[in-house]
Amino acid sequence: MRIRPLVLASSSPYRRQLLERLGLPFECASPDIDESPSQGESPEQLAIRLSETKARALATRYPAHWIIGSDQVAVLPGGAIAGKPGDHRRAAEQLRQSSGNTVTFLTGLCLLDSATGEAAVRCVPYRVDFRELTESEIDSYLTAEQPWDCAGSFKMEGLGIALFREMQGSDPNSLTGLPLIALTDLLRKRGLNPLTSVQRSSNLASDR
Repeated sequence: MRIRPLVLASSSPYRRQLLERLGLPFECASPDIDESPSQGESPEQLAIRLSETKARALATRYPAHWIIGSDQVAVLPGGAIAGKPGDHRRAAEQLRQSSGNTVTFLTGLCLLDSATGEAAVRCVPYRVDFRELTESEIDSYLTAEQPWDCAGSFKMEGLGIALFREMQGSDPNSLTGLPLIALTDLLRKRGLNPLTSVQRSSNLASDR
């Protein structure tokens, strides 16, 4: 299978930083899509659909590429979906609902071959048990990190880790928005191994 250039369908600095860890060259582009849930759609179906929609939204602009789309859905106790809060008030409401409870984060992943239209999709779950949080702790955390653009109202790579009692899942990177283990699997199946690609890059650099 032909190796194609990579494009990350996201403007998120968190996802960009995660993808950089694989040491592969890539471009970033922001897709413009409607992220509203569809009638009767499950949280898992929503996460997968949005990740694929993001990737396909860039297919015309990048017609011979592998486009990576990813989207995250946070499922609060009772099954309600927590989107990006947007402001302090909504973020505080989300954290009050999460306090002392388990929240499941579903991260959809799509690797689209824009030349053929073939898409491989995954959904990676991750469970987070929140500590019992006081109003003072919630307010202090939100004032410090202002996670208005984060589903679930926290930044796991920062002080948000102090909100949790326990985490369970196969890939903690999925909490930040891009499941690297699943992505590496999809890339390897298409002949792109980050480990050997990094080695080739290192050899080329040493030959200069």
